[in-house]
Amino acid sequence: MSDTDWIAVDWGTSALRVWVIGADGSVLDRLRSDRGMATLAPPAFEGALLDLIDAHLPQARVTPVICCGMVGARQGWVEAPYIAVPAAPPVFAQAVRPEVRDPRMAVHVLPGMRQDKPADVMRGEETQIAGFLTAHGDFDGVLCLPGTHSKWARISAGEVVSFRTVMTGEFFALLSGQSVLRHGLDGAGWDDAAFAEAVDDAMTAPAQLTARLFSLRAEGLLHGLDAAIARARLSGWLIGLELAGTRPYWLGQNVALIGDGALTDRYAQALRVVGALPAVTDATRVTLAGLTAARMQMKGTT
Repeated sequence: MSDTDWIAVDWGTSALRVWVIGADGSVLDRLRSDRGMATLAPPAFEGALLDLIDAHLPQARVTPVICCGMVGARQGWVEAPYIAVPAAPPVFAQAVRPEVRDPRMAVHVLPGMRQDKPADVMRGEETQIAGFLTAHGDFDGVLCLPGTHSKWARISAGEVVSFRTVMTGEFFALLSGQSVLRHGLDGAGWDDAAFAEAVDDAMTAPAQLTARLFSLRAEGLLHGLDAAIARARLSGWLIGLELAGTRPYWLGQNVALIGDGALTDRYAQALRVVGALPAVTDATRVTLAGLTAARMQMKGTT
């Protein structure tokens, strides 16, 4: 535990992720729990964090703990006010400190970002953007961050100029898990060709989406539509609809995806269907890079 220099925290709605960082910048340990913001009242945050990091806190000094994500929401540990765009991603000097009982740690919560017209907010993604810009400081284009609520951020001169949030992932979860369509989507299979065709269908005729959705149910009943094809179609139609709505962001722009796993792969495939050539950057890596940038800023002020 004496080797701990600081602790990086990504605290989302459903999960808490921690990196214990040594004096040489190496990751000494990676920790995770399912005690996300949605499961905790404000007085419970300190205990949830200590359950993970207690053994890594030196006794003889105060360890900085730098957090991003929904921990700074109004319903979180402490509200960290949003920074309005256009602006560079938030820096350490804009962090907010919750009161803590344990004298071994000083907790700092980074703000999110907001857009007034059209109204939009982000928490956590701004730290990923900051981490991306540490390696791509001259990037001029659009960042797409796939997720339950995907973000599209226009970046220029190191600033977030504007952004939009699209609820595609939540729609997929609701339709596949709670609607009549769920009966034909069971399983883990996938069909790339069906997905690509569905993306093109949604881009060509987005107004047909609601009619197409019920066809999944009907085709399953009448013709035994394979669940892998049905699932790929549903995903393709929804992501294609997202691309149709965000066309002013990605059309003719440099596009980079920040994410990992199957969902990011699907966004990359969908963007290639419409002629974009996105680069892909690992979300975990840039999250830690963004938190590390805040730690470097902290050192510069002490």
